[in-house]
Amino acid sequence: MGVATQSQEQTTGGQDAQWVSMFKADQKIVPRSVTGRFARARWAMVLFTQALFYGLAWVQTNNRQFMLFDLSARRFYLGPLVFYPQDFIYLTGLLVVCALSLFLFTAVAGRVWCGYACPQTVYTELFMAIERWAEGDRSARLRLAAGPWTLERVRRTGTKQLGWVALALWTGFTFVGYFTPIRTLWHSLVTLSVSGWEGFWIGFYSLATYGNAGFMREQVCKYMCPYARFQSAMFDRDTLLVTYDEQRGEPRGARSKKADPSAIGLGSCVDCSLCVQVCPTGIDIRKGLQYECIGCAACVDVCDQVMDKMGYARGLVRYSTQNGVAKGWDTRTLLKRALRPRVLVYSAVVWALIIGLLTTLALRPDIRADVVRDRAVNARVLDNGELENVYRINLMNDTEQAVQVHVAVGPATQFHSPDTGPTVLAPTESHWVVVHVQAREEAVQPGSNPLTFRISSQRLGDGARGQVDEHAVFLAPR
Repeated sequence: MGVATQSQEQTTGGQDAQWVSMFKADQKIVPRSVTGRFARARWAMVLFTQALFYGLAWVQTNNRQFMLFDLSARRFYLGPLVFYPQDFIYLTGLLVVCALSLFLFTAVAGRVWCGYACPQTVYTELFMAIERWAEGDRSARLRLAAGPWTLERVRRTGTKQLGWVALALWTGFTFVGYFTPIRTLWHSLVTLSVSGWEGFWIGFYSLATYGNAGFMREQVCKYMCPYARFQSAMFDRDTLLVTYDEQRGEPRGARSKKADPSAIGLGSCVDCSLCVQVCPTGIDIRKGLQYECIGCAACVDVCDQVMDKMGYARGLVRYSTQNGVAKGWDTRTLLKRALRPRVLVYSAVVWALIIGLLTTLALRPDIRADVVRDRAVNARVLDNGELENVYRINLMNDTEQAVQVHVAVGPATQFHSPDTGPTVLAPTESHWVVVHVQAREEAVQPGSNPLTFRISSQRLGDGARGQVDEHAVFLAPR
C-alpha cells in the first residue's frame, strides 16, 4: 500500500509553511461477491488444488506416505518413485518445464494462472469466503468497518479471525507434513512433543498464509509478484485477455431498461461500476489493459448479469484479444490465431522436455552407484606382490522391493576382487560397500588405468534384473 510522505512548502509573502502530501495511501479493497460460469470455474480449481494439497499428505502406499520429502534420510518419495539428492537433474527438468509452461499459458491466455491456480489467488478466495460468512457481503463489511466497536462487531470480527487462524494453522501443518510424515507429526502435536524446527516452520508458513491471504491480498499481486512486471514481454495482440469492448460500450451512462441506447446516444455500458466492485485488485477494466489484472474474469460474470437484466447481448466485457476486439473476430477465428509460431515453439519444447523426463524415468535402473576411491592410500603392494586399490561404493536401491546386488570389476584380464559376495539392499535402502581391487604389476601400466565396476541387480520379489556400469581409475606406482 502507498506510504503518505510529506514535504514542506514555504510560500511567498511571509505566509505560514504548509505540509503537502506527495502520495496518496491506497484504500482497502473490499471486493463484492459474484456468481457466474467463471466464478464456478475458479472455485472448482480452488477445490481441486486444495483437495490435492490437504488430502495427498494423508495418502499411504507401501506402508509410507505417498508423497514425502524426507530431508533427514535424503530421500524423496513420489508414489512408486524414489529419488535421491543425485536426482537433482529431474527437479531441474521439472522447473524448466514449469517455467516454459508458464510462458506458454501466458502467450495463449495472459495471466490465467494468476486468476485460477496461483496459491495467492486460491488462499485469498478461501479467506474471503470466511470473511463473507462471518461479516456479510461487501456493503455489510463496509458498514461494519465504518461503525463503532460494538459487541456485534467484536463477535463478527473475532469469528472471522478465528476462521483465518484455523485455516492458516492447518495449512502450515499440512505443508510441514510433506517433509515430516504427517501422521507422526500429528501425533507429536497431540502429545505436545513437536521439535523446535517443526514448530518453527508450521508457525512460519501459517503466518505467511495468514498475512498474504488475509491482509496483503492484492498488494502481493500488484507490488510483490515479479510475474506482474515481466508478463507484458510475453503478450502480443493475439493473447487472450479480459477485454472491454470500447466501441460497443462507449459512451457509457445510466438509462432506463426501456430506453433504446442508440436513440439516446449511449453505448451498452450503463456505468454501474459493478465491474470495479468485484475486481480483487480494484482496477477498472474499462481503462484498457493493466498489469494489475489477474485475468480472473469476475468482471465478465457481473457484466454479463447486467447485460441480461438490460436485455443486451453478453460480451461487453469478455475474454478476447486486442486484435479480436478491434476487428470483431468470432471465437473460431480467435482459436485459429492462438496457434501462432511462438505458441507452437513453446508447445514443442515443453512436450519434448516432458517426453524426455518420462523416458529417462522409465529407463532408470533399479540400482545406482557412486564410486569413491580411498584417498588415504593411492596404491599398495600386497604380500603376494600384487597391487591393490581400495574403493567405497554407495549402492542405492531405487525400488520398493528388496534387491540382491553383485559387484564385479573389469577388464577381467587385468583386475580381480576378493569382495564379490552378494549384497542385499532393503527397499529404498542406501548402503556403502568396500571393494578391494587387485592386479598383477605386469598387467597394468604405471599411472592411471581405466577400471569398470559392473553392478548387477535382481529383485527378490519378481526376479527382474538390471545392470549399471560405473567407471573409475586404478592407480599403479610409476
